[in-house]
Amino acid sequence: MSTTLQPQAPPNNNMKPHTIHSYSGLAHPPHLSRLESAAHKQAQVEPLSIDVDTGDGQDGFVPGFLHLPPDFTTAPGTLPTHHHRTAALLLSGAGGGVTGPSSIYLSLACKLATVGIPTLRLDYRFPARTAACVADAKAAMAYLRDMYGLDRFVLVGWSFGGAVVFSAADGDERVVGCATVASQTAGTEGIRRLAPRPALLMHGTGDRTLSDGCSRRLFEMYGANPKGERRLQLFEGDNHALSKNAERAEEMLCEFVATCAGVGIGEEERERVVRLELIEDGERHGLMEKGGDLREPEKED
Repeated sequence: MSTTLQPQAPPNNNMKPHTIHSYSGLAHPPHLSRLESAAHKQAQVEPLSIDVDTGDGQDGFVPGFLHLPPDFTTAPGTLPTHHHRTAALLLSGAGGGVTGPSSIYLSLACKLATVGIPTLRLDYRFPARTAACVADAKAAMAYLRDMYGLDRFVLVGWSFGGAVVFSAADGDERVVGCATVASQTAGTEGIRRLAPRPALLMHGTGDRTLSDGCSRRLFEMYGANPKGERRLQLFEGDNHALSKNAERAEEMLCEFVATCAGVGIGEEERERVVRLELIEDGERHGLMEKGGDLREPEKED
């Protein structure tokens, strides 16, 4: 059983990181108007290039899209209200990218911002290199703290992104919850020290890229801490990108992040925001390609 999508060859130092300009037209999902008509105010989206200073000769900028709640404001040097102090970071697979599995991240970020949770869809400078990608995530958290006063984080990762999520969370109490979709197990030892912070693990049983045994193993690695909360959700016959259950997986992620952030979602908001279809099934693959989420070695399977 494969446990990782990380290539075994040494990093290619000539590889040029992507810029935010690589993702033109991907700030919003195709059917944002459905959400705009259902919500009273429109969330804001800011394209970012975040400085990553690692001191190893591979410093640079990592691109991403930050979705901010409609009423989000914070003066320099001050913290926002408690309601807005938690942000979500959405991290893709071994090829990088900004749309996530089945383009879930593209619509999930809009919905989370609409219910009051700032959300960053973050690419990588050097995809599939755990240390470099963790440095990207750490730099993003520092940026959100310094620029927006956000000091609590929920991390979500797909495939290889699971290694980034659990490595970044290891020993960092600012991370208040972690969720993964079809995670690998290599590089995920940090999940052993995650409890009592909650974990949501999702996987398709028909995944031919990384077996659902990976998420089963992560569930065991989390342990049975009586104060911790772990959940394993298996989708029968689904693939690596959960393309058959994309809407359901998105709803679960939205609810999980909101719970970790302490944001309550009522039934009315659930119907008019969380359950809206902002991306139709026939559009998902093309958006993944455009967003870089199907670059090698990542795939839907």
